[in-house]
Amino acid sequence: MRDVAAQAGVSAMTVSRVLKGDPRVSDRSRALVLAAVEELGYRLNETARSLRVGGSGLIGLVVTNIANPFYSRLALGVQEVAGEHGLRVLLANTGEDTDREQELVDDLLARQVDGIVLVPAGTGQGPLALVAARKMPLVLASRPPLDIDTDCVLVDDFGGARDATARLIAAGHRRIGFLGNPPALYTGAERFRGYWAAHEEAGLEPDELLVRRGLRDPATAQKAAQELLDGPDAPTALFCTNNRLTQGAVRAVRSSARTTALAGFDNFELADVLGIPLTIADYDPDEVGRRAARMLIDRIRPSSDHPLPARRTVVPTHVIEYGPRHNNGA
Repeated sequence: MRDVAAQAGVSAMTVSRVLKGDPRVSDRSRALVLAAVEELGYRLNETARSLRVGGSGLIGLVVTNIANPFYSRLALGVQEVAGEHGLRVLLANTGEDTDREQELVDDLLARQVDGIVLVPAGTGQGPLALVAARKMPLVLASRPPLDIDTDCVLVDDFGGARDATARLIAAGHRRIGFLGNPPALYTGAERFRGYWAAHEEAGLEPDELLVRRGLRDPATAQKAAQELLDGPDAPTALFCTNNRLTQGAVRAVRSSARTTALAGFDNFELADVLGIPLTIADYDPDEVGRRAARMLIDRIRPSSDHPLPARRTVVPTHVIEYGPRHNNGA
């Protein structure tokens, strides 16, 4: 700022007032300062400015797999709301590694972020205790807290899985395979519970030989689906607990001689043009991020002196169907 002042032939205070839009500065002085700013390529140090007025102006967002479209959409939702409040987002990816999660949370704390939105890695929530001890605003997304009271935003995992599976049952399917992510994960457990509940509500008992859990990516899902479809009493339909597992199952169905209906959780790009019977438990992942960011900002900038209790909100799901209708004929 002193360099700008020297270039423009004015005081540093005048430069500060111009950059803040102070109307008391003369048009001549404003023109000199802006010309010097342009010539020198001067930029405000927003970090220093934010710390001076209180807070860093940054929030952290920690997700488990940025390659999954769900998390990239969630990040866009967080960024949308943060931007409306003049905040910037630092995005970090754990890859479901709890040690990496600890490192990233430590780094965000060292950077003095104003708060953190976090999708916990695995079942351990050790880093959360550290954040709570610092009394830093924290919101969990997609997975609930276990041992601490904090805000969280969830998806209706149980209801979405139940409704999608029920559509398959209503179409006549009685042997429905299950392709699930690790059962220790909240989403995996809730979506399996929904799959099972749909059968019980229809007076059916799922065949446990058709259940495959602990799948992590399209490749493992494709292999598991292929094994089920190549079996002597293959399922006529498959339910998958996330979009990446559904994509793996699509490949297996495409390479199989069988006509197999699919249902999955999470929509994905080009799902509507695959030309196969496909039922999806859909929701708005951007809304998960938006709600998480709003809850975090409520903590960073409280509207009253009264402490807020820990809050939980659930984003609803709805079922959509793509491709030709396929009744099993049972």
